[in-house]
Amino acid sequence: MTGPRPAELFALKWSDIDFERATATIQRTLQWNQKGGGWYFDKAKTKRSRRTVPLPIGLVQELREHRASQAEALFKIGIRTELVFASVEGTPLHWQNVTKRHFKPVLQKAGLPRASASMTFATVARRLLQDDLNPKIVSERLGHASIVLTLDTYSHALPDMQSEAAESLQRRFYS
Repeated sequence: MTGPRPAELFALKWSDIDFERATATIQRTLQWNQKGGGWYFDKAKTKRSRRTVPLPIGLVQELREHRASQAEALFKIGIRTELVFASVEGTPLHWQNVTKRHFKPVLQKAGLPRASASMTFATVARRLLQDDLNPKIVSERLGHASIVLTLDTYSHALPDMQSEAAESLQRRFYS
C-alpha cells in the first residue's frame, strides 16, 4: 500500500513509523553483503527515495497490532529488535525467502498471477492513477526521481484513459 522497494521496506525501524501522524519515513535500505555475508544499512537509493509516506488508518492499526505481537513473541525469547519486519529471532528478513515462503503462496491462494511486490504495487499505482490521484503523489509514494518515470511506467496500462479524455473533451466543449 505504500510503494517502497523491498530493501526499503525491510530497513524500516519502529522509529520510522509515526503512529500519531499515520506516516512511515523511508530513509535507508537493508542490504546483504554478498562478499563477506551479513546485513548492513545503506542510504536510500536516491534523494527522492528518502520520503515520508502517509499511511491508511487501517494499515496503522495493523502495524500497532504487529508491533505488540512482535514485541511479545521476542520478549519470550529475550530478544528486542528495532526492525518493523523481522524474523522470529528478530533478525532481518531476506526478500527471496519472504517471496518464496509467503508472498507467492498468498498470491496463489488468492488466485492472483505470480508477480513481484513491486509489480503488485504497480497495479495499485495504476489504480491510483485511474482514480484521478495526482500523478505527482503516486510518483512520490514510489520514490521515483521523476514523475515522467512514473507516467511512462504505469499509465500505459490504462487503456480507458484515452476514452475518458475524449469524453471529458466532449463534456467540456460540446455539451
